[in-house]
Amino acid sequence: MVKDGERHANIGEDGGEEENGVHNKEEIDLVKEMVSLIEHVARLGDYQRTQRKECFNLVRRMKILLPFLDEIRHLGSPITDKVVACLSQLKKGLSLAKKLLRTCNEGSKIYLALESEAVMIKFHTVYQKLSKALEELPFHELDISDEVREQVELMLTQLTRAKRRTDTQDIELAVDMMVVSSKTDERNADIAIIERLAKKLELHTVEDLKIETIAIKNLAKERGQTSESTQQIIELLNKFKQIVGMEVTDVLDDPFKSKTLVKARSLVIPNEFLCPITLQIMRDPVIVANGQTFERESIQKWFDSGHCTCPKTRETLAHLTLAPNYALKNLITQWCEKNNFKIPQKQDLASSQGSSVKITDEKIASMVEGLSSCQLEVQRKAVTDIRMLSKENPETRVMFAKSGAIPPLVQLLSYPDSRIQEHAVTALLNLSIDESNKKLITDEQAIPAIIEVLQNGSMGSRENSAAALFSLSMLDENKVTIALANGIPPLVDLLQNGTIRGKRDAVTALFNLSFNQANKARAIDAGIVQPLLLLLKDRKLDMVDEALSIFLLLATHPEGRHEIGQLSFIETLVDFIKDGTPKNKECATSVLLELSSKNSSHILAALQFGVYEHLVEISQSGTNRAQRKANALLQLMSKSEQIP
Repeated sequence: MVKDGERHANIGEDGGEEENGVHNKEEIDLVKEMVSLIEHVARLGDYQRTQRKECFNLVRRMKILLPFLDEIRHLGSPITDKVVACLSQLKKGLSLAKKLLRTCNEGSKIYLALESEAVMIKFHTVYQKLSKALEELPFHELDISDEVREQVELMLTQLTRAKRRTDTQDIELAVDMMVVSSKTDERNADIAIIERLAKKLELHTVEDLKIETIAIKNLAKERGQTSESTQQIIELLNKFKQIVGMEVTDVLDDPFKSKTLVKARSLVIPNEFLCPITLQIMRDPVIVANGQTFERESIQKWFDSGHCTCPKTRETLAHLTLAPNYALKNLITQWCEKNNFKIPQKQDLASSQGSSVKITDEKIASMVEGLSSCQLEVQRKAVTDIRMLSKENPETRVMFAKSGAIPPLVQLLSYPDSRIQEHAVTALLNLSIDESNKKLITDEQAIPAIIEVLQNGSMGSRENSAAALFSLSMLDENKVTIALANGIPPLVDLLQNGTIRGKRDAVTALFNLSFNQANKARAIDAGIVQPLLLLLKDRKLDMVDEALSIFLLLATHPEGRHEIGQLSFIETLVDFIKDGTPKNKECATSVLLELSSKNSSHILAALQFGVYEHLVEISQSGTNRAQRKANALLQLMSKSEQIP
């Protein structure tokens, strides 16, 4: 065996002596490969929203290594086998990082949102591998500059800190994902919620959804088409497609393996012949105001649903008149005849001119003016129309805001007519779905007025006030504003005394507000624990998961742990771990883990209630997140020597 100090005397293939240290070809290749890996991820560009911050942080840390690797490559002295081994481990960590970053760059946005915690664990694994390789690297054996060494040590400090982080990126998505993915929540088809989620995931254009469809197909090939999570992802994709007017097809089928192409499997239809909405060959192509071409039937459905934008570019159209694209139609006809391709015929639309009526600026202005009318009926009609028109149409939300609808709507919140008050708070709720409108509403001092309605309005008004506060609380600064305006106590009251719908709106708002650390203490002071416990007892309300999710947030606060860490609550958690739904078990295990990590007496209590065998079962057959939490809890029990 050649000793480290003797490596300079190795004989090369040509009979001469190889150059010292890293000038060995194998070592040069190793360094080059690492540089290539880092340069590759630096060119990836943007990442999916849910992991964007984590990805940019990782790439930034990887770039710190470039000067270090450059100095390694140009060392004038030999490097030892130990250094080579550490560099090999570093390369493995960089390769793993590249794979993860590519997933976050090209992968399904829906999958990355649903599995955000699992993806975060993969980031932690990368941090661990990189930090381990750098920790073991014998810097004293390397003749590198102090500046470069300090940079690498800084990276190591950052990686160590990142490994300890337990928060999940973009966790505020959890509420909407939970609602829209639910089989039982009546709001799972709520267009406003689906639309809000689509915007958060950046899946609100036809082009976005085309790319997402391809990503989901690739995901299905990797994970299996019949897995429950794959089907859940496809269901969400279809909901987003319906929002923008795209045709819902079987994602797992070949896009052209349909009734239009069964006899022409080898043909490749030119892209310009396909409708951007349906992705089917066009029978009656028409041109819209901005010059884009669509199938007449598809674009007409888009307009009829209240849209006044181009579904491809999202531009607001000057008019909704459709002009036949005769030139393209002739090209399609010639191509079909040449290739013996038959387009299925459908009955022509009754009218060749667009039948939808655009909501004009004049009509918008008239409705906004009606909000300040001296006549009660005019006011009532105006606020009702704005409420209805802003419910499902994103363009009208922007138009109403630009036309000055927000200030008079806020003023109507204090109007003595209960019906006008309810319509006004609901209209503000609808307008707040648009991200830019959230700040406009807040700037008009709407939050105290909404809280006043929440306290004293009709039940319908209170429910929609809670929903409005949830929407506005998506802005972090509003979490504080709502709390300082004393908005948490009336939400807790609605949670305890409201209708089922009211309880849902309240629990959703409280969940979002509780991401703020100070708000956790405020919620506890307002008495949130008892109504949450009632939600756990009455499983027919189907809000167990929501209640447990808030308990998980409260358990991260000292006052929360003190308030809920009672034997009776531990027994309740164990009951859900024993016989709850898969999601119940996942949430209950998460709460028990959080409590037990701060107080080992909870571990002993849970074991006495018989939790052990059920944790073992969950660790093997629970949801992905439940398995991780159960395994972590079992390890905690083992370390504390509490396992029987």
